[in-house]
Amino acid sequence: MQQKQRMKLPNGPKTPRLVQMLQWISSPMKYMEDCTQRYGDIFTLQLTGPVVFVSNPQALQQMLTSDTKEFAAPGEPLFESFLGKHSVITVSGEVHRRQRQLLMPPFHGERMRTYAQVITKVTEEIISQWQIGLPFTVHPAMQAITMRIIMQAVFGLYDSPRAQELEELLTLMLNRAGSSPLRALMIYFPALQKDLGPLTPWRTFLRRRSRVYQLLQEEIQARREQADSSRTDVLSLLIAARDEAGQPMTDAELSDELMTLLVAGHETTATAVTWALYWIHKSPAVREKLLQELDTVSDRSDSSSIVKLPYLNAVCNESLRIYPVGMLTFARVVQQPLSLCGYELEPGTAVMGSIYLTHQREDLYPQPKQFKPERFLERQFSPYEFLPFGGGAKRCIGAAFAQFEMKLILATILSRLELALLDNSDVKPKRRGLVTGPDRPIQMVVSNQRQVESRIPEAISG
Repeated sequence: MQQKQRMKLPNGPKTPRLVQMLQWISSPMKYMEDCTQRYGDIFTLQLTGPVVFVSNPQALQQMLTSDTKEFAAPGEPLFESFLGKHSVITVSGEVHRRQRQLLMPPFHGERMRTYAQVITKVTEEIISQWQIGLPFTVHPAMQAITMRIIMQAVFGLYDSPRAQELEELLTLMLNRAGSSPLRALMIYFPALQKDLGPLTPWRTFLRRRSRVYQLLQEEIQARREQADSSRTDVLSLLIAARDEAGQPMTDAELSDELMTLLVAGHETTATAVTWALYWIHKSPAVREKLLQELDTVSDRSDSSSIVKLPYLNAVCNESLRIYPVGMLTFARVVQQPLSLCGYELEPGTAVMGSIYLTHQREDLYPQPKQFKPERFLERQFSPYEFLPFGGGAKRCIGAAFAQFEMKLILATILSRLELALLDNSDVKPKRRGLVTGPDRPIQMVVSNQRQVESRIPEAISG
């Protein structure tokens, strides 16, 4: 009897697996909210297999700090069709640790700050094309900015024919991948990934992916033949990187990691900045307070001062909290019998942390549906209460870069332009492939240029 109790999974919906899968694909945030209201901090969904969802910070801490002991962090096969089998996202164990160590240096510390000028310059170039009084759709505009930034950061240039073709192909692939429930079904059910002819979605995807990898291989080959130790772009650094055994990445590993950086390094940040611009302009008091803070920066090119602004940081954090781009942590698999939220879980049980549900907890974030940046000024949240980039061994490797980039893009746009929403009605999140995004296009218009002399507050100048 005791053994039987140990094998029991946490409660969850009793509907057939296919029904649960369709609900999960069509409206994941609502489905999770309905489940947590009914079952609490831990519940089981029957998806491609049983998956335990947790949103309790203590359970998340237990899960994310005991990688390789109580929980294993496997590779993510759902991403393999996009990112390849050598990506830091799709590998696990020692291979994952090696890839992560090789990838870390370009995205941290002083090295990362060298990209500040790139971020500001690209943003200025894109927004200079916006015309006063002419509406534009925010998400594609932000995609254009973040794609060029990551292209510049990864390759050191983005105006070559090869880089331009890469940019166009990746934008098409990502927009199509997240544009319909059918494509989301294809991601979750590999059996649907069938090449049924020249005009079918999967054939189109395969053709574009093949061309992207061809372009990446051409770039890698060109860099290997013309090695330049003075270059600081990510590709040059990765080619020069060596693991603990003194071995470099293979071309196949480099191609998959470049694909990972180009895909994950622009789409998620574009969505996050889109949400931030929406909330800032939907909340006049937030916009006014943020503009007042930005105007205290005496030198707009001083990125180190901009990224330290407390209210800008709070606005970015609240944007990442209320509708996180990533709904879930990467899966963990139980390694040994353990207790989680009062349930005894057996080895082999798949567990996911629900970032979305954790960010919607009333006990952590009172009135969680309201956009209130002040919550991040009033208290500090632990890495298991606020985790927009996941946590543990699989925490997003580009988290610091993404936050740095988000702040500089927002500061550049808001310091130079007065914007307004065309439609002030509510926008909700919906699934876009494996991540989330706005459920309708957000349109804005440039009402004027801002001509504000930066000023230092009296308290500081005094």
